Amino acid sequence: MEAQPERSSLPQAKGTTFLRTCFNGLNALSVAILCWYTGLLLQRCMDASPLIKTYPDIGELAFGRKGRAVICIFMYLELYLVAVEFLILEGDNLDKLFPDHDFKLGHFKIGGKQGFVLLAALVILPTTWLRSLGALAYVSAGGVLASIVLVLCVLWVGAVDGVGFDGEGTLLSWSGIPTAISLFAFCYCGHAVFPTLCNSMKDRSQFSKVLLVCFLTSTVTYGSMAVLGYSMFGEHLKSQVTLNLPIRKMSSKIAIYMTLINPLTKYAVIINPIATALEETCPFRDSRPMSMLVRTVIVVSTVIVALVVPFFAYVMVFIGSFLSVTMSILLPCFCYLKIYKGSKKSSIEVGAIVGIILIGLFVGVAGTYFSLKQIMDHLRK
Repeated sequence: MEAQPERSSLPQAKGTTFLRTCFNGLNALSVAILCWYTGLLLQRCMDASPLIKTYPDIGELAFGRKGRAVICIFMYLELYLVAVEFLILEGDNLDKLFPDHDFKLGHFKIGGKQGFVLLAALVILPTTWLRSLGALAYVSAGGVLASIVLVLCVLWVGAVDGVGFDGEGTLLSWSGIPTAISLFAFCYCGHAVFPTLCNSMKDRSQFSKVLLVCFLTSTVTYGSMAVLGYSMFGEHLKSQVTLNLPIRKMSSKIAIYMTLINPLTKYAVIINPIATALEETCPFRDSRPMSMLVRTVIVVSTVIVALVVPFFAYVMVFIGSFLSVTMSILLPCFCYLKIYKGSKKSSIEVGAIVGIILIGLFVGVAGTYFSLKQIMDHLRK
């Protein structure tokens, strides 16, 4: 008789109800609508001046050079921590594939996760030396396909490999709402590049349709993964659904491989704006060796942070609540209200923007507090 599929030692649960599944889907959808609307606000800010090319340009138009500096700080810090998250993700999933695997470097012994983070960084490093965005586009193209295959593999594990969709959990946890919204805000944190994308279009008036397509596609992907993960494992779901999957199944291994591919294809794109900004301040800015040195230092620094704070979920919540909420929800509203301060607006529009700001402030403060508290508690252990 064929062996029963693994269930990661989880107790058998009664199943996820229709209502609980709806809450999971609506959570993703509501955040998507907020971020889609603030994306439209950024487009309106760009329409205020033909000189606006980037997000920092919008900040400068609204609040002067201080506004530009604030947006640059938040934008580069967000990108930097996302790069750190990629390395943590690599370490966690490689350790899942090869458990209890230690590395020896001379007389030093390196634990599995730490060793895999270092190994992933070595593989990623050569891709960061590519300065051309055109070349990086070929590297990152596989990321889209990998994301689709990942969702399909997780669905296969639940529907075909016997894990099932009988996870159990709490219907609604009010204390977890800031964390959940922060996680989804992290997923929709593309606002930093929206002005650049809009400016690159032949017909900028079509950008609202581009936003709609992008957010709908992303919502289907993220929402599907959220619903699948919760339906399969309920309250036992880990920070990454791949860590719950039965490793002996081929579909699980493919899912983990797809998860590993995504950071490899996106890391260089993420740190490229940071590297470019640093290179512009350095002497010999056009020097190839100098560029390689700057990018290598960035990679090394992200490795150090990933090794010191290897908590994927809490780092993601911190990025989402403190940085992504600020960049994707709060700043678009503040910039729009400042730029169009003297223009006539409907009471409905003003009320909607004020409501979004209040939601953003609540999620930002609560999510940041809980994420930092969790990180500090784990560091003390």
